[in-house]
Formats: sequence, C-alpha cells, structure tokens
Amino acid sequence: MIGNYLFLIALTSIWVMLLYHMFLTLGGYLYSNKLELSGPDPMPADRTTWPSVSIMIPAQNEDIVIRQTLNAMVALDYPKDKLEVIVINDNSSDRTGEIVDEFAAQYPFIIPLHTFPPEGGKGKSHALNRALKISKGELIAVYDADNTPESAAVKNLVSGLINRPEVAAVVGKFRVINAKKNLLTKFINIETISFQWMVQAGRWFWFKISTIPGTNFMIRRKVLDEVGGWDVKALAEDTELSIRVYEAGYIIRFYPLAITWEQEPETWKVWFKQRTRWAMGNQYVIFKYMKQFFKLKRKRILFDIIYYFFTYFLFLGGVALSHFLFIAGLMDWLHVSVPGPFLLIWMLAYVLFIVEIMITLGIERTEMNSKNFLIVMLMYLSYSQLWLILVVRAMYMQVKSIIKKQEVKWDKTQRFQS
Repeated sequence: MIGNYLFLIALTSIWVMLLYHMFLTLGGYLYSNKLELSGPDPMPADRTTWPSVSIMIPAQNEDIVIRQTLNAMVALDYPKDKLEVIVINDNSSDRTGEIVDEFAAQYPFIIPLHTFPPEGGKGKSHALNRALKISKGELIAVYDADNTPESAAVKNLVSGLINRPEVAAVVGKFRVINAKKNLLTKFINIETISFQWMVQAGRWFWFKISTIPGTNFMIRRKVLDEVGGWDVKALAEDTELSIRVYEAGYIIRFYPLAITWEQEPETWKVWFKQRTRWAMGNQYVIFKYMKQFFKLKRKRILFDIIYYFFTYFLFLGGVALSHFLFIAGLMDWLHVSVPGPFLLIWMLAYVLFIVEIMITLGIERTEMNSKNFLIVMLMYLSYSQLWLILVVRAMYMQVKSIIKKQEVKWDKTQRFQS
C-alpha cells in the first residue's frame, strides 16, 4: 500500500512541473515570435541623447578570456562618451590586471579597478559593490569576464529599459559560445536555451516576472542604490537581488533582443563545481525568504519563491522518489499495484521532456536538427540525473554551513582557451 502512495506522489510532482514548463515554453515561444516581428523598442520621443551607462565586469584570474571580452566592449554600438567600462581586477594572480591596463591606456572609457586583500578577492558581490561606488552611469550593466556581447546588446538593453519607467531592470539572453566543443557543452547549450532563457521568456509573457541573471542585464542606478546593492552573503547574488527589486515595487523585464555569448565549462569537474555553487546560492535565497514569506509585500514575487521551492525540493524529491521506487521494484522491496495506465503516464513524462525541449530549440533555427534530438534523448538519462545528485549535495552543504554557521565562499569558474 505504501508503494502505491509513494508512486502517486512521485508521479504528481514530476507531471506538475513538466506541464508547468510546457506552459512556460508556449509563452516563451509566443513572446520570442512577437519580439522578432516588432524589433527593438524605439528611443523615447522626449530623449535626444542616449543615457550614460556604466558596465561592470568582475574579473579574477581571467587572462584567458578578458582580452576577448574587452574587444567586445570596444566594438559596442553605443556612444563612447556615454559609456564607462569598469573592470574589477579582483586580486588576480595572473596577467588580468596587465591586460586591463593595456586596454585602459588605449581606450579612456575602460576603467581598471584593482583590488587587493583584505578587501579584494571576496567574491562577485563584493567586487560589484566596490565598482558601484566609483561608477557614474545613470544605468548599470553587468557582464561576466567570459562574455562577448553582440555589438547592439547594450543599446538594446537601454531600449528595453528607458521606455518603461515601471521597469527597474532589463535582462537579455545569453548563448553558449563553445557549444560544439564536446558533449558536455552541447548539453549545456540545450539547457541554456530550454531551461534558462526560454523559461525567462515564458514567465515574462504570462506573469510579467523575470529574474536578474549573473550577466547581460541592466538596472537603474537609483533602484540599485535604493535596495542597497548586492548581498555579499549570497552565492546567487542575482536571484537574491531580483527579490529585493520586486519588494521595492519595481518590475524586471526579459528582453532577449540583447544577446551575449559566454563560455561554459568544458569538463565535468568544473561544471559540477559551478552548478553546485548555483544550487547553493538559490537554496540560500529560498531559506532567506521563506522565513519572511508572509511579510513580503509584493505578491508577484511570492509566486517565484514558491517556484524555486518546488523546483529544488518537491520536484527533485519526486524524481528521487521515482528512482527509488524503480530500484525497490527491481529488488522486490516494494510493490506498486495502482490500477490504471500509470506506467504509461510515467513513460510519457520522458516523451514530454523531449517534445518540450525540441519546441524550444525551434526558436534558435540552427539548433533544430537530428543531432540535437539524439542529444536531448541522452540528456534526460545522463545530464539531468547528474543535476539531481548535484542539488542533493548542494543542499547538504548549505544545511551544514547554516548549522555550523560557516561562511560560504564564492568560487570563480575555471576558463578554457578558445
């Protein structure tokens, strides 16, 4: 009898999330098509000049990629007299600082900010808060040190923001620059399109909710000052900042016409370390704001907190439970005897997973092909299952740090030579 109840709990958890993601995929698809037809928002009629923009780039030991990133900054289609690019050389031990100084000597709008212990090397939030203090822009943009935004990216971010006074921040989309490197980067490329920017698009289309990512976003300086900058205790500083922006009464807009390309991990070890940090960061946000759940003023963001809670606890718990039941059945520990076509429904979840991702890949016309279809089939059986192990491990580490009152340290992601 207990096996039947556990089976129904697992099945319900999995299908609720799958159907919700299918709903978001539909919204994302409709929104992307709408933007493709309309094009970028025009400059407001009452503005004769572009607003000043400060771009912040945290960089710790990034000499492999920082030159390419700064070349992309130089190539931006934005008035250079309205632009400053602050590169935070955060206690680097390689040639990052030399390369930044080299560009600064040639391009006056590139401003190096070198940090050293005891203040330097404390993580991304610390670095961004330091840069905020010296920045002068009306609008603040953030790019990671491995990013190469397209030339129109910043102008499109500005266009998506200044037309709407109720919008505090605007979020672009990012693509994987090393997608064809190996099987892992192909998995990440599909994940990026399907579970990151397409989910963002769907949430914005249906609910007018979006979440600030770690890169390729822009926020009004006055709003950033109002909410107090970045939380230095948060590993997922982007998600945490998003909640405070909504609590202050503002909106975050998803605007995928602003595109950046970024490098993703090329080895499983680096991927596992990076994604563990992401999971721990999001779990920190869940723990922090679930305690304040009924005190939060903006009901819209409550929906997002519930979504994160469901994703990291209930849905993954359902998947783990389904795996346990499968193994328990093989070992003859438990028996499931629920009447009805539940086994077929269980198998259809796999089919829906594939259909959902292939619909999403159709947005990026170069990605809809037979090779990616085979990769998606393999993805569920390998990459997605590793996510489960990763999140459980991250949860253990997060709870351990809370019990022992340990400071969780921010670790940068290793880069790879192009």
